[in-house]
Amino acid sequence: MNKTENALLNKEQFGEDFLWGVSTAAFQIEGAHDADGKGASIWDVFTSKKGKIKNGDHALSACDFYNYYKDDIALIRELNIPNFRFSISWPRIMPNGIHPVNQSGIDYYNKIIDFLLECNIEPWVTLYHWDLPHALEEKGGWTNRESVSWFSDYTEVCAQHFGDRVKNWMVINEPSVFTGAGYFLGIHAPGRKGLTNYLKAIHHVTLATAAGGKILREKVPEANIGTTFSCTHIEPETEKPKDVEATKRVDTLLNRTFIEPILGLGYPKEDLAVLKKLNSYIIGDDLNNLSFDFDFIGLQCYTREIVKASLLTPYIGAELVSAEKRNVIATEMGWEVYPPALYHTIKRFNAYKGIKKIIITENGAAFPDEVKNGKVYDIRRTQYIRDHLEQLLKAKKDGYNVEGYFVWSLTDNFEWAEGYNARFGLIHIDFETQKRTIKQSGLWFRDFLGQSI
Repeated sequence: MNKTENALLNKEQFGEDFLWGVSTAAFQIEGAHDADGKGASIWDVFTSKKGKIKNGDHALSACDFYNYYKDDIALIRELNIPNFRFSISWPRIMPNGIHPVNQSGIDYYNKIIDFLLECNIEPWVTLYHWDLPHALEEKGGWTNRESVSWFSDYTEVCAQHFGDRVKNWMVINEPSVFTGAGYFLGIHAPGRKGLTNYLKAIHHVTLATAAGGKILREKVPEANIGTTFSCTHIEPETEKPKDVEATKRVDTLLNRTFIEPILGLGYPKEDLAVLKKLNSYIIGDDLNNLSFDFDFIGLQCYTREIVKASLLTPYIGAELVSAEKRNVIATEMGWEVYPPALYHTIKRFNAYKGIKKIIITENGAAFPDEVKNGKVYDIRRTQYIRDHLEQLLKAKKDGYNVEGYFVWSLTDNFEWAEGYNARFGLIHIDFETQKRTIKQSGLWFRDFLGQSI
């Protein structure tokens, strides 16, 4: 993309009904870890363990959105952003994961929802963004089949209390990431490892996703209901058959394992043999209960991965070739900057007949900020967003069904195992003082979105 094309990019090209927004997650921004009756989450416990998080960081206060929510929502309005995606903290609503309900938690989210609407900003609620109540983890967490019932009860509580005003819902965020990192590799909460834990979690999370969708449909019949998936454009290192086959297995694991059963296609066992072991956990009417007809699918795409065959990697026989080894431009997360990945991902998921529409519910980049004379410069983040919007526009022009784009993220926040090292925000946070400063990228996005809301 040259500078002339860049200058021509404008919101109107995407159509007047295109959805623009910004995304966050409760554990990453709220802080107030034990305020007003909130129970502990698996991430509260995980971050308290030595050596789990970079620099020993924790999220006890994070961005203190719990207390700064009015300031931050005012900033959303200042940035002309009409849609705000945030998640509800399950242990804030149900401290032990099950009944009784904590009224203070209900009151808190009611205040957020009401203030958003007062500011003419549409709330988009994610029910589960990784912060399982620790009390449920002590009963096995997502490895326990009862987790489907626990999540169903929690969904019903949220629908009952917020469904009169919240019209846009996302059930579960990026299941492939939190099951893989949290239940197989052990590098995210709750820190479990092993294939058995992983397979149980895959199946129960998929059942819970469909169950949550059905409850929302029943309790909030006019709602716009979706769920989100982490998606990665994947290419082989070479055209050698072993690398091509390895790439197919990685693609199956990262891009297909969760969405295909939701669409009624079942688990893609034929293309990844280890998934056949899921048969041990499929009982009764499970296969019919895996699917739900979502109104939209949220795709979260940041990069591409290059794959080569590897006999050393169990179950999958493949490894990712890092951006560093390939000597390509990368973000603070080590992710290659490759904007066409977004186009390819949209094209790829448009091929599924069961997807009614796609919304990009996360896209963004972690880069170091330059704080100078009270201003925050982040030209690389600005360029990243612009380049990805060019790819999004190309997808729309080519007839692919994508109807929204949410930047990750509103503010710098607690980036899971990376702690506060990786900054994704349109708004800079001084974590010592909690001072907010809109970055160059935030100002660019404000001007791109144009008229105030």
